[in-house]
Amino acid sequence: MKASTLTMATLLAVASQSTLAAELEVEFTNLTKGLYFTPVLITAHDSEDKLFEVATEASTALQAMAEGGDISALVTQATASNSDVVENPAAGLLAPATSASAELMTTDGNEYLSLTAMLLPTNDGFVGLDSWKIPTEAGTYTVYLNGYDAGTEANNELVVEGSGAPGVLGIPAAPGGDAGTGGSGVIIADTNTMVHIHPGSLGDDELEAGNSDLDNTVHRWLNPVAKLTVTVK
Repeated sequence: MKASTLTMATLLAVASQSTLAAELEVEFTNLTKGLYFTPVLITAHDSEDKLFEVATEASTALQAMAEGGDISALVTQATASNSDVVENPAAGLLAPATSASAELMTTDGNEYLSLTAMLLPTNDGFVGLDSWKIPTEAGTYTVYLNGYDAGTEANNELVVEGSGAPGVLGIPAAPGGDAGTGGSGVIIADTNTMVHIHPGSLGDDELEAGNSDLDNTVHRWLNPVAKLTVTVK
């Protein structure tokens, strides 16, 4: 009786553990007209290891990603926490109206999915998914993602060479080559220093003057900015 009970308990434990792992196929689509996404980071993690959290101050790792597209510190953080990681599935920038896909095998306990990538051209804007619970039932699921503001830099909308370094004001690049120059700056200070929903870019119609270096016919955007399709196998 004891041996039988032990065997049954072992089988139940194994079955329980197997339900905690999942094989995922993820497809990430840029829904915008004129924004590019820097290298994307996707993690499957436990309930504690968040890449970001709304209404809190951005970590230095998040700031590096949001201001310059550098995901290396976030990758180090996720790896140290035993998260399952997919980095840069597009092998570079993800252009408007394009997609990238990847396979992700989660390990026991990593029941949540998160994602980040910088939005270019913005000062400290990023597309994000925070701790989406991975379904246990096989199927295909769609999640629309918002753009967030890291709250670490004013949205002056000026393209400034070298500004991808944390704390250096400006937009590091406009990959589409359609930004202007000579703007005076939209705002000089960010009043909300917490991670929050991005207000979007204003832009203007002056290529060599005005307040912004961004083109209001190309770079203005509203949420959502991306679509994530997750297939649980």
